[in-house]
Amino acid sequence: MSEQLHHHNTTFIKKQFPITLICDNVSSPANIGSIFRIADTFGIEEIIFCGEDITVVSKRMQRTARATHEIVPYQQIDDILVTVQEYIKKGYTMLALEITGNSIPISGYLQKSEEKIALIIGEENLGVSKEVLKLVKQSLHINMYGTNSSMNVATATGIALYEITKQWLDASQNSSL
Repeated sequence: MSEQLHHHNTTFIKKQFPITLICDNVSSPANIGSIFRIADTFGIEEIIFCGEDITVVSKRMQRTARATHEIVPYQQIDDILVTVQEYIKKGYTMLALEITGNSIPISGYLQKSEEKIALIIGEENLGVSKEVLKLVKQSLHINMYGTNSSMNVATATGIALYEITKQWLDASQNSSL
C-alpha cells in the first residue's frame, strides 16, 4: 500500500498560466474560498472580484481557502465593466463561463498558444451579467447530462480551468515533438 501524499511531499510541477479569473458579483464566502484554492491548483495569475459590497476576506472564506488567498494575487473592484474593458486593452481574450444561446462546450474552444485569457465567472444565482456577455469573445459552457442546467460556480470554475490548462499543456507537448 502506498502512502498518501500531501502538499509537503508531492512532486507536481509548478506552472503559471496567463489566465485571470474575473468574478462577476460572486459573493459566497465558501465559493470565494474554493475559487482561491482552485486558482492556486491551476496556476492562475490573478483573481479579480467585481461587485459592490463583496467581502473577499472572511473567516468562512479563510477556512475554505486554506491560506491560498495569501498566495494567489487578487483585487477587489466595484465596476466589472471597467475591469473587462481594461483587460481587453491589455490584450486578453474575454471568455464567459455561461450557458447562452451561442455558447460552445469549453472543450470546443481552441485557444492560441500565446493567448492571454480572462475567464469571467458569474454570480451564484444570476450568472454572468448581460452587459458583460456583450463584451466577451465567446461564452463557454460545460456539457451536463442530468436534468439540471447549472452547477456551483466554484465547481464549474474548476472544471473549466482543468480543460483550459489541459489544452495548453497538450498544445505545448505537441509543438515540442
